[in-house]
Amino acid sequence: MWPSPAERPDTADRVTPVELFFDVVFVLTITQLARLLEADLHWTGLGRTVLIFGLLWYLYTGYVWLTNHVPPRRPGRKLLLFAGMAGFLITAVALPDALTGSGLLFGVGYLVVVLVHLTLFARSTARAGVRRLAPYNLGAAALVIAAGLLTGPAVPALWIAAVLTQSVLPYLTPRHSWIGVAASFQVNAAYFVERHGLLLIVALGETVIAIGMGVPPDHLGPGTVGAVVLALALPAALWWTYFTDTPRTEHALADAAPATRTRLTAHTYVFGHFVLLLGVVLTATGLHAVVAHPDEPSGWPAALALSGGPALFLAGMADARRTFGTGRRGDRLAVAALILLTLPVGATVNGSLHLAVVTALLTVMLVADRRRHDIPAVTGVRRAGRT
Repeated sequence: MWPSPAERPDTADRVTPVELFFDVVFVLTITQLARLLEADLHWTGLGRTVLIFGLLWYLYTGYVWLTNHVPPRRPGRKLLLFAGMAGFLITAVALPDALTGSGLLFGVGYLVVVLVHLTLFARSTARAGVRRLAPYNLGAAALVIAAGLLTGPAVPALWIAAVLTQSVLPYLTPRHSWIGVAASFQVNAAYFVERHGLLLIVALGETVIAIGMGVPPDHLGPGTVGAVVLALALPAALWWTYFTDTPRTEHALADAAPATRTRLTAHTYVFGHFVLLLGVVLTATGLHAVVAHPDEPSGWPAALALSGGPALFLAGMADARRTFGTGRRGDRLAVAALILLTLPVGATVNGSLHLAVVTALLTVMLVADRRRHDIPAVTGVRRAGRT
């Protein structure tokens, strides 16, 4: 018989329904970013996408660390988490013009997210780390709000400063940041792996839904139907790729010593998954272009998105394999390089053919994985856990 919430220890053991709901709200950010990039598919649009996603992703991961310490089982915690969702929803709604027209609204939503995060985290056993975390997160929120009150070149400059304040400055000042007391943060390996896996499922599912809803009913010819089917196959291949590695990742993370586990988690689930999910955003953008014009070349920007997205995804997976010592990272990097080489197919020949080739490369990689039964021992992290 399962223990009641009051009888369970006050630490994370598995993802709760309210956290999954939180992830559904956050994924609107990814959908909005794909639309924003599609509307401005150039280097400036990509830079803006990276900047906005970098700011939001860092704080989303902060909420994962939060609920790892303070599971939202009690009504008061759930209500505060809903307040955090409202803040993320405001930022997602204001996202398309965050660096121009609706920057102040975005900043207000972001400040709500930061305040809720710190309020809940202050009730955890990691108070020492939270006290050192607060100035950096509050400083970043203040910079974003300031950017919302200004116009011109100062706006991107303040945004860049906000991202650096959160993600880089703590590493430059470890004695005065949470880095110096990282041991106060505890990591439940099974929880982190499950939470990020669920987020990826929601993100890939939302990508497919957005593509399906964007197909005009009067354009449902054979080419469009084929492109839609392939637009499901590519996210499915990315899903398969990700979950091929998660059992070994969880095992390796659980085997690591507590201090090592915290460091590995920060590297893989903050920075590595940023690259991986940015790949999902680019993939969604490229898929939209193919489905819109399945019988035509996509052009170089859209083809770069369709090749670059899966390549970034594989790079993130390769980095996780290297970090945890759980598989051959060269396989993932080699396929990423091959996918990038398919760029001219989409740019100058046919978008649907490009999509088919990219999906086929991923499928061959996964089938080869299974035939090799490539399940290596996680010796590197195990040794780290025993030192």
